[in-house]
Amino acid sequence: MDLAIVGSIGYDDIETVVASGSDILGGSAVHAGISASFHMPSIPGRTPRVGLVAPVGADFAERDQSMLEGLGLDLSGVARLEGKTFRWSGRYGGTMENVETISTEVNVLGGFNPEIPDSWNPPKVLFCANTDPGSQVSVLDQCPNVEISAVDTFMLWIETEFDELSLALRKADIAILNEEEVCAISGEDVFTRAIQPILSGAALHGGESAGRGPSALIVKRGSGGVLANFPCGILALPAFPTTDIVDPTGCGDSFAGAFLANIAGRSGVLNDTEAIRAALVQAVVTSSFTIEGLGSSGLLGLERGLYHARLDKYRRIVGL
Repeated sequence: MDLAIVGSIGYDDIETVVASGSDILGGSAVHAGISASFHMPSIPGRTPRVGLVAPVGADFAERDQSMLEGLGLDLSGVARLEGKTFRWSGRYGGTMENVETISTEVNVLGGFNPEIPDSWNPPKVLFCANTDPGSQVSVLDQCPNVEISAVDTFMLWIETEFDELSLALRKADIAILNEEEVCAISGEDVFTRAIQPILSGAALHGGESAGRGPSALIVKRGSGGVLANFPCGILALPAFPTTDIVDPTGCGDSFAGAFLANIAGRSGVLNDTEAIRAALVQAVVTSSFTIEGLGSSGLLGLERGLYHARLDKYRRIVGL
């Protein structure tokens, strides 16, 4: 398996200033998986290159399973359990930089113990998308020989499960976090001052004496673009200047899926400046399509010609 993604599969009710919808297929594993499958299309006659690990309930629609499988995603790590699928409801207002969570129904996601299928182990890249840190630690321990591991999180886990989150960050090669999360972990108001304490382990539970943090940190800054601190150096890129902003849901996950798909199988990539920059460019452009549709609709059915035209335009913008 080139890329294993562990996270959530769910249904979202979303309201933004320009659109709204109910029972929209979502979740961190879905957004990251759809994005990664675009960059790692399945090859006829070969096993899928991207696999998802997540629970779904008895109410998970067969059409949604068929759609995901039709994209070339391996769902052998998806467990169908008694109960209801994870559900989230949120509302975006104003500039849509922040979301108001209306409700979260954890359902079958609560207490789920993810397991990487034996046939995948070890995957080349393991992405622990947004889920509880205890599950992330369990999955990272299941794959000690993975080439690259990455972890995402969100504010709830920083506030309630900081000990376990710190352990997950120490076990991962790459942390992919947004600006608010980086500042909350470090206790700094300015995100550029927050990076080194996370990498050194000083800002994590137990401090530096408990060990270093991740080898690399990617800070997602929304409309401010991205800043990445890797062993090969610091890289910064702007967001693509799209004006068609519909729904930010899943942008961070689609960013991560695209980035990791573009570094999978590259030996020594964490020390390769050009490879990291190229992957970040793909991730920024991919997330610019995500924000232009409700849920994952901006990526589903995306024409490759349209994608590469925007990719070329973005490269000209940043001088590459």
